[in-house]
Amino acid sequence: MASIPESNPQWGASYRLIASEKWKTKSAAMGRDATEALVEYARPKPGMKVLDLASGTGEPAISLAKRVGPSGHVTALDQSPELLAIAAERARDRGLTNFTTQQADAHHLPFPDESFDLVTCRFGVMFFQDCVQAMREVRRVLKPRARACFLAWGSFDQPYWSSTMGVVLKHVGGSALAPGGPDPFRFAEPGSLCGVLRQAGFSDVAEETRTIPWTWPGTREEVWEYIRSVSAPFLALLQRVPAEKWDGISREAYEAIQKYEGGGSIKFGAVVVFAAAAKG
Repeated sequence: MASIPESNPQWGASYRLIASEKWKTKSAAMGRDATEALVEYARPKPGMKVLDLASGTGEPAISLAKRVGPSGHVTALDQSPELLAIAAERARDRGLTNFTTQQADAHHLPFPDESFDLVTCRFGVMFFQDCVQAMREVRRVLKPRARACFLAWGSFDQPYWSSTMGVVLKHVGGSALAPGGPDPFRFAEPGSLCGVLRQAGFSDVAEETRTIPWTWPGTREEVWEYIRSVSAPFLALLQRVPAEKWDGISREAYEAIQKYEGGGSIKFGAVVVFAAAAKG
């Protein structure tokens, strides 16, 4: 669970921390396939120095640390010290000694030029306020010919979102996201993330859209509560719901989510965008 840079102040780190603590096990399980897919896409090698942006509570940084081994090192960067404290604790619990955390803004990375062999970011790049500036910083701290690899959400029109926030939107109307606010679907349009990477000076830019497993290991009631508690970009939408409408919205959401139930879990699937680029 990554913190959201430049997010609405009402969704502070403390609120996200409470939600993260309550759901951390099931949230981690739901995101595991996305983590594994990004790690495979990034191709970390033993001995690499890796920077993971918007690490939140620790993934994929922890998985990367396991791959680069004791001769390598992973720095998990996020704006939230509370979430990074969870990440550090998780790394300690796994006996990782090649893992450190860094509280910082991705737009102003506190590292010398050419510090890293690889930069990764899972579900964070969409939320950088000035993405080109952040990508220029990523390029600056990469070593020559090193890669940066990203995972972003595809479109809103997919099971996880349409069966939850899509139901809310149908009842209250208006925009799903606050104008000018955080947009998880900022790079859903094919080629849009590639365009930002090229603007920032990267070469060998590649992008692909895939559907990966996205499975909640529990009930529809749980996942409905979870998504409402952690989906900061939809705060304005949720606040527009009159109190008397919530029961009806919840019933309809349960019916929509039920379509993906099976074997004691909710198998949504996720349409995501992978992008990679090299420092020429």
